Amino acid sequence: MILSHFWGLLTEPDHEWTSIRKNPPGLLQLYLGQIIWLAALPAISTYIGTTMVGWSLPGNDDVVRLTSDSALWMALLAWLATISGVAVMSWFMQWMSSNFNSNPSLTDCTAFTCYTAYPLFLIGLSGLYPSLWVAICAGTAAVSATAYLLYSGLHIFMKIPKEQGFIYASSILCIGLVVLVSIMITTVIFWGMGVGPEYVQSY
Repeated sequence: MILSHFWGLLTEPDHEWTSIRKNPPGLLQLYLGQIIWLAALPAISTYIGTTMVGWSLPGNDDVVRLTSDSALWMALLAWLATISGVAVMSWFMQWMSSNFNSNPSLTDCTAFTCYTAYPLFLIGLSGLYPSLWVAICAGTAAVSATAYLLYSGLHIFMKIPKEQGFIYASSILCIGLVVLVSIMITTVIFWGMGVGPEYVQSY
């Protein structure tokens, strides 16, 4: 099940991380059974929110929406970017592991990345109601939960001392920021190629 470990990670993270490390899902099972569907959650939610619900700008009661075509392209690119981001983070995690006397497989690293990012996937539901304040509050909660899972679970999952786990987790967090900036730059490039938002205004 997609969320089989979610509640365990929130309530008993030490036990759940140990269980995941002992019995990790296969790489194909992770991608085909979880990652592609979880990555679709924010993409689909945002598509629905931006095309059917819309949003109002401050000081203006007009409702702004995106055209179906432009929203579809942006949702598809966001979905692909999320899947690619998981793959890149997993690879970097495995690549850095030798510096911390750990030897996880790529499957192990992919599992950890996927489960750590659960809050970021699930908060994608907030896209159903496009709002700056909703996005800020939901994003803050999701990032905080993800950081908690990362820092509290990495040393357990990788079987390394807690002090090393803190440094390892901080390194992964920095790489995550680099990946995020890279995705933003790629988005700007695509916008320059004509794959960008097209607005429809309702009165």
